[in-house]
Amino acid sequence: MEDKKKLRCPLGVPGGIIATLIGLAGIVWYIMNPCWIGLATSVALLLIALPFIRVTMMVHTANDRLDEIEAKLKK
Repeated sequence: MEDKKKLRCPLGVPGGIIATLIGLAGIVWYIMNPCWIGLATSVALLLIALPFIRVTMMVHTANDRLDEIEAKLKK
């Protein structure tokens, strides 16, 4: 019987990348068209999105490692 690796879909990563791109586009837009509230919102979105991507990837890496440990313990 073949061991099939569980498929993990890191949905937080594409969402974080989209939020980062929107934040960067907002920063560029609001620098060219001055609006302090919009600029602050875009910077906040960027500062939230970047760690969100990293945390999501860390969780998926930890889950993969736990699966490897569980497989070794079963043998």
